[in-house]
Amino acid sequence: MTTPFPFTAVVGQDDLRLALLLNAVSPSVGGVLVRGEKGTAKSTAVRALTSLLPEVAVVPGCRFSCDPLSPDPACPDGPHEGGGGGASRPARMVELPVGASEDRLVGALDIERALAEGVKAFEPGLLAAAHRGILYVDEVNLLHDHLVDLLLDAAAMGASYVEREGVSVRHAARFLLVGTMNPEEGELRPQLLDRFGLTVEVAASREPDERVEVVRRRLAYDDDPAGFAARWADEEAAVRQRIVAARQLLPSVRLGDGALRQIAATCAAFEVDGMRADIVMARTATALAAWAGRTDVLAEDVRQAALLALPHRRRRNPFDAPGLDEDKLDETLEEFSDSSGDDDPDPDGDGGGPGGPGGGGQPEPDEGPAGDGAGARPEEGEGAPAPGGGGEQSPVRAAEPFRTKVLSVPGIGEGAAGRRSRARTEHGRTTGAHRPRGTLTKLHLAATVQAAAPHQRARGRSGRGLVVRRDDLRQAAREGREGNLVLFVVDASGSMAARQRMSAVKGAVLSLLLDAYQRRDKVGLVTFRGSAADVALPPTSSVDAAAARLESLPTGGRTPLAAGLLKAHDVLRVERLRDPARRALVVVVTDGRATGGPEPVALASRAARLFAAEGVASVVVDCESGPVRLGLAGRLAGELGGSAVTLDELRADSIAGLVKDEQRRAA
Repeated sequence: MTTPFPFTAVVGQDDLRLALLLNAVSPSVGGVLVRGEKGTAKSTAVRALTSLLPEVAVVPGCRFSCDPLSPDPACPDGPHEGGGGGASRPARMVELPVGASEDRLVGALDIERALAEGVKAFEPGLLAAAHRGILYVDEVNLLHDHLVDLLLDAAAMGASYVEREGVSVRHAARFLLVGTMNPEEGELRPQLLDRFGLTVEVAASREPDERVEVVRRRLAYDDDPAGFAARWADEEAAVRQRIVAARQLLPSVRLGDGALRQIAATCAAFEVDGMRADIVMARTATALAAWAGRTDVLAEDVRQAALLALPHRRRRNPFDAPGLDEDKLDETLEEFSDSSGDDDPDPDGDGGGPGGPGGGGQPEPDEGPAGDGAGARPEEGEGAPAPGGGGEQSPVRAAEPFRTKVLSVPGIGEGAAGRRSRARTEHGRTTGAHRPRGTLTKLHLAATVQAAAPHQRARGRSGRGLVVRRDDLRQAAREGREGNLVLFVVDASGSMAARQRMSAVKGAVLSLLLDAYQRRDKVGLVTFRGSAADVALPPTSSVDAAAARLESLPTGGRTPLAAGLLKAHDVLRVERLRDPARRALVVVVTDGRATGGPEPVALASRAARLFAAEGVASVVVDCESGPVRLGLAGRLAGELGGSAVTLDELRADSIAGLVKDEQRRAA
């Protein structure tokens, strides 16, 4: 497989190349997820695979690419006679855009003809076009969850089902699934990560000579694309022939009990959930043996399969980086090696592991309330805040996160699908019906029949069938949940560091970040301390990036509350221009004190009223502690037009929080 880039110039490209080729040999491996920073030739490598796949024979005129030797008996364009002649065409690569609709992915039924004529008029989608080829999803982490679910279900079953109002269509959909993503833009849910067979981490090389070679090849390709491709034509042909030979050899590869025991022991040793990892590892090891031209699976195949199939399945929360402890892997393979010696593990391997994750598992967090030495005794030296905003203290560790109560935006929105606030969406419970604006996607059958019924005599109805016209069709109005922009405005002043309060505050914000990840929100982080406020993280889908910024957040100095609120207001103003439909929830984490700048209290009050005047939903997390409380955070919440909760009330299982919620509902 050739590209304008040398594989050595991108760390992990050898593993990416191998993972793609293994899926070309055995599509049952389950696809590839490519994670990496921007500009690392992820898309280029995936597109290069298309030219290496052998041509496919298809039934002439079939929109679903049926194999003439074994046509799909349920093909909507069928039935086809098996064993007949067919036409050959190159394997396709179909790209799924991030903003695609469900109809574009799975296909669409003509509901009007189905009701009026009783025929299944079906327009195939991208899943049908990708059958027996490659389905590529760039930025798969930005794809809506319901589309990812449909995509992965089709990949697992090898078929796509379209069912609406009693009309059902099924067609084959077997394809090589490849997704690419930049982790900085947000993570996939663990459940979706597990559905990808293999994963690879790629990163740009820091070696000048290798980067120079990248530039040379890129410029050579731009100057003469045809000549550049001709230089690599022989190598591509050789790889293509090797894929064909490996496919033919694959049914003869033997996966012995020794290799199966090593696979099971490895998955158990790394505490992988479920059994999908075992199955993927077995299929990958078998494909590796076929690719190497062998009929027996060796320990080195099992090792390489583990390095490709397990790293993304070991994550326990979104803040864990994928990775695998290779020393532990080698020990496990050695312990469960076949006594015959045929399956001795090769500690060095011949393919190595993904360059991104590296060895080693996740470090255990330090125990104790003070954290490590750098964050110990954060209350020392607090005293009165330094006049010039000095007194900066080292970052402290966040306390253990907990499950938070649900914070939501009131009213009904129309933003991107998620799990936080009520919204009018394409998916959810049906709440009514209306005339379709554009293409009908979700038919409200009862409302359609009700609209058509009064006109049956005028339309000359004589039989049992209902005469339905386009004006009668009604779109179902549905209510579901949307994802919001959760903007955290965190007080990092000296008063927050007193009595080790900042550790608890960071734990609370970390808990809210976990909740935002699960509810598919965008997040942003504004901090204020000393004499100014900073945008620590612009709005993004990468919750783990926000957690990293929070962990390194220093404290100390005065409390410029007004500056923090005004900075947050500017962030929201810009974000409204970029994404007008996404509603915001501002979470202010503070004790309510305002000590920075001229007339700090009055200025903070005026800044808070800006949010109330614009109807921005807000919650103040009151971090005040001790026997004497001033209630400043509650006063700030009133000026913001929002509500206030204490750190204790923020917990989902808090008795105080449950009582307060009950009192609020009663009032």
